[in-house]
Amino acid sequence: MSELGKVKWLKVGLECPEITLEAVVDLVGVLSGSGVEQAPVKNGQSVIHGFFRLEGENIEAEQQTALQRLEQELADLFGLYGLTPPQPEYSLMADEDWATSWQHFFTPFAIIPGLVIKPSWEEYTPAEDEQVIEMDPGMAFGTGQHASTQLALGLIRSCFDGGILTRVLDVGTGTGILAMSAALFGAEQIVALDNDPEAVRVAQENIAHNQLADKITVSGDDLLRISGQYDLICANIIHDVLVDMASNMVQLLADKGSVVLAGILQGEQEENIIRIYQELGLKMGQTLYEDEWVSLLLTT
Repeated sequence: MSELGKVKWLKVGLECPEITLEAVVDLVGVLSGSGVEQAPVKNGQSVIHGFFRLEGENIEAEQQTALQRLEQELADLFGLYGLTPPQPEYSLMADEDWATSWQHFFTPFAIIPGLVIKPSWEEYTPAEDEQVIEMDPGMAFGTGQHASTQLALGLIRSCFDGGILTRVLDVGTGTGILAMSAALFGAEQIVALDNDPEAVRVAQENIAHNQLADKITVSGDDLLRISGQYDLICANIIHDVLVDMASNMVQLLADKGSVVLAGILQGEQEENIIRIYQELGLKMGQTLYEDEWVSLLLTT
């Protein structure tokens, strides 16, 4: 039995192939409700650390529950890639040690030019052309600057630079970063979808914290249940899901609408996605590349 009210942090380490990194960071962030550290990629692998807050009457039972759920979710995720999931390594940290380490680790950074992510404990005065999203590690934001997220945000920003977009649909919102960015760029009505109830909860908290709840509705609804027409649809998800959702997403696009797709690997995946969406009537717009990742902008 733990001392009641004594907070501990379960630190979990995972060595993952580069192709899975962003998906694993998102998963661990949602499951833990906390920040995620990512080491630089070396020889195609990177170590990810997640932090789970334990504060109940039985720390051991909480730890076991957290690890069991993480292992099951990892097995499901890695199964999508046809890979064996990593075996977590874990240790316990005192609350004060966790807080100190994060305050040194997490400082304001520009995820794309003009959009800054900052923690609440840091003072930051934005430049005239900058927007700021405030997210603490306890709000489940992976502070690694992931290529597919950056690429998606770059294309989303270019859509707003090209004109007024009123209605936006963010499919697979995760922590809500794309939806919140769209709101800051000028969208008035945003629907953010995720099929994971924990992701829905985390996104709602992040959106409320940034005072954007009047513009963004977060939902666990299936894409098939969504109606209306959207000026922009964005989805930073793995290739197979983008393929499965293609027809439904295209049907929800307004005239002169745009779709931004990310989470795609250069080469075969890229070519397949382009072919499928073009067969559904979309035209290729802009393409952005970084490392092995590609993000696509297509239009009606």
